[in-house]
Amino acid sequence: MLRLLFHLIIVKPLVLIVLGINARNRHLLPAQGPAILVANHNSHLDTLALISLFPLHLANKIRPVAAADYFLRNRLLKWIALNAIGIIPLERHASNKTSQLLKPLVEALRRGDILILFPEGSRGEPEMLGKLKNGIAHLISQCPETPVVPIFFHGLGKALPKGEIILVPFIVDAFVGEALYWEGNRRAFMEKLAKSMTKLQTELAQRN
Repeated sequence: MLRLLFHLIIVKPLVLIVLGINARNRHLLPAQGPAILVANHNSHLDTLALISLFPLHLANKIRPVAAADYFLRNRLLKWIALNAIGIIPLERHASNKTSQLLKPLVEALRRGDILILFPEGSRGEPEMLGKLKNGIAHLISQCPETPVVPIFFHGLGKALPKGEIILVPFIVDAFVGEALYWEGNRRAFMEKLAKSMTKLQTELAQRN
């Protein structure tokens, strides 16, 4: 209920009214979980923008994967992140084996959740795509039937770029790509994902 209220009262008005999102190929978004959404990461608004693309009845199924060292650093932020947004905290600098680090994500997918991942890691330059980390390939290799949906945003890096705290109203474009699936090789999957993200970035730039 809390996540539903957060989406209804905070996410929808902020993203759809203050900013406005022009989402292309919205029909390619998953109608249910399990699924993984992969997007470029240029702003703290990225997660809210992705959540806003989905109907309210999926509010409790959408689980952003976020850095534990950032979002759990104080009590208030931790409470909001875990209870209102519903993040799955990830220990970025832990020494555990990859399989142990990814265990909460695998369990969430097996429950039918829709995960939000930013494989660049940290926020990059506005409207640019950085190098993708291969953690997503390790995850999808453990859940090979799960679709991975690439999404590229343009405008969020200008509305609230890294290091800024003042939101600038800006029309945001979102390009949704065809779902990708595991085919047995991590390197091949990462190359396919990078190619898909670059294609979306190019198509969006051409339209703008």
